[in-house]
Amino acid sequence: MKIAYTTTYNARSLGTQGCNEWSGTGYYIAQSLKHQVASDIEYIGSLKNQLTLKARLKLKRHYHELFHKTYIKTTEPILLKNYANQVAKKLAQSDANIIFSATVDPIAYLECQQPIIFWADATFANLIDFYPQYSNLCQESISNGHLMEKTALQKSKLAIYSSEWAAQTAIEYYQADPAKVQVVPFGANIESSKTLYEVKDLIELRPLNPCKLLFIGVDWFRKGGDIALKVAQELNNLGLSTELTVIGSQPIVEGSLPSFVKSLGFISKSSREGQEKIHQLIGESHFLILPSLADCSPIVLCEANSLGVPCLSTKVGGIPTIIRTGLNGATFDKEADISEYCKYVIHLFTNYNEYKDLALSAFNEYQTRLNWKVAGRTVKKLLVDNLN
Repeated sequence: MKIAYTTTYNARSLGTQGCNEWSGTGYYIAQSLKHQVASDIEYIGSLKNQLTLKARLKLKRHYHELFHKTYIKTTEPILLKNYANQVAKKLAQSDANIIFSATVDPIAYLECQQPIIFWADATFANLIDFYPQYSNLCQESISNGHLMEKTALQKSKLAIYSSEWAAQTAIEYYQADPAKVQVVPFGANIESSKTLYEVKDLIELRPLNPCKLLFIGVDWFRKGGDIALKVAQELNNLGLSTELTVIGSQPIVEGSLPSFVKSLGFISKSSREGQEKIHQLIGESHFLILPSLADCSPIVLCEANSLGVPCLSTKVGGIPTIIRTGLNGATFDKEADISEYCKYVIHLFTNYNEYKDLALSAFNEYQTRLNWKVAGRTVKKLLVDNLN
């Protein structure tokens, strides 16, 4: 089986420019296909982003300045058809059996002989008014986005999503054939080869004092950094000494940063040193806390589980597919009071053997569901069952 794998960016390695646009997920999808599915992968990427003068003017002035609406170029048919033409030209010289895409952008308007498969974390309908950049959209962008999604679903042999949230929207909103819509969670974008015994040792090394919370996110407010800070503050107020380490963003606070917060800025996974530092910080933490207001499938939750770290997150987007309360952490309502997080953490610290059991269970969830080897095997079975 030979797969032509298409992305708008270069997904050949984590170090390439653009590949980290999607937290490196495009790269890891390719790796899972290469190791578990296909004997050969042909990369079709680094697609040229070409827009006409008319489209550029709409982006800059027509909607924003005149109507105070947001026009997004990513759903523009001219751009998407150009992507499709670039992919089609490469496929005409290819002997690939399957065209596989990370997201629908390169294949929405693609015409080819090969069956089309895509693996995405959301539909366009999921994103509208969910992410800030998809809010207050002009009607043209909304119509174009729905057309993009519906067209991609109609022409694809398989539509794979990383969560039930996205898959259900494909079926209910876009009337996609349920038989072609499948759910396969993404894996952890961190290469951990730790054994159960090594993870047990990590868990045992975590002290009862202080409680160590870790927040990883570039967007401070969307990822719930302000909520994480309030949880840490309240835990300290309640008598549980707590530290909050922040990676990826600068905490936005009034006045000076509290002494219990350590802000480390951005740490790149593209270097060995960066990967090792992130491994260390995750492994030393009791919980990863990510109280997101909007998220599709945050890979960092899987990464935390890979080192036996339970997660505290919210019941939004695709997060409930990843985090199952009582198995690898807990999810809370988006409007939940800070006290609910604190009650959960304090209970586990008061009954610390329960915490240890939860941490081991989190590692088991990583081993059985939330890694790229398992994801690749699942996709391979779907391809065999649906393409033969």
